[in-house]
Order: sequence, then C-alpha cells, then structure tokens
Amino acid sequence: MTAKRRQAELFKVLSVESRLKIVELLKRRGSLGVNDMAADLGITPSAVSQHLKVLRYAGLVRNERKGSWLPYEIDQAAMAEYKELIADVCNCGCPGTCRAQAATLASLEKREQELQEELREVRAWIRQAHEEKQQPR
Repeated sequence: MTAKRRQAELFKVLSVESRLKIVELLKRRGSLGVNDMAADLGITPSAVSQHLKVLRYAGLVRNERKGSWLPYEIDQAAMAEYKELIADVCNCGCPGTCRAQAATLASLEKREQELQEELREVRAWIRQAHEEKQQPR
C-alpha cells in the first residue's frame, strides 16, 4: 500500500467522532474493556465493538484476552508510524504545537522547498504587476 493510500485510510478511520473519542479515552486511561468504554462514552457496547473492530484493523488499537476480560489498548508502535504519515500531510504552520511536535526533518525540508517555490511564484506575479503598471495605456 502506498503512503498516500495509507494516509487516506487513516483519515477515513479517524473521521468518525466516536473513534477519536475511543482513541483519546485509551490514551488517557490505558487498557479498557468494551463495557467500560461504552459507559464512559455514553454509547452501546455493540457500537464500541464495531468502532474497535475498525481501529484494530487499522492497527491503532490492539487487544489481548486476559481470562474472560478482553482489554483494548493503544498500539504505540502504530501511533508513532501514523504520526509520521500525518506529519507529511499536516505541515500547515497552524498556531500551537502541531507542526513543532509532529514534523520530522524530512517533512520540514519538503515544506521549505514548497514555500520557496511559492515565493518564486509570488515574486513573478509582483514583477508582472510592476511591468503592467509601467506600460502606457
């Protein structure tokens, strides 16, 4: 699967608010069972299970049976990998710590090249505007 395809799949998985809430809950509280998550989120255990199935397939969460209890937790290795995928997409320079925390050196260098190209375009437009202003009508 290409990097762009993986990015698209990740964004599809995380485009559902309940899934984001599940990820945040697991990050905040650690391993939890379906019933605990359902109670915290105010949705049915069945709905939580369906969302966990998608998150597990995407590799964001994992589970390991402990007797009759089946706790879910964040897959830290997958999160680190997805963080790099997101950094390649989100180099917007938005306020706060978004870019500073998520960006890698390679993504920063790529963004620098993009900005230099944009600056060249703007300078060309300025030159064109000056030339048009100097031409007699």
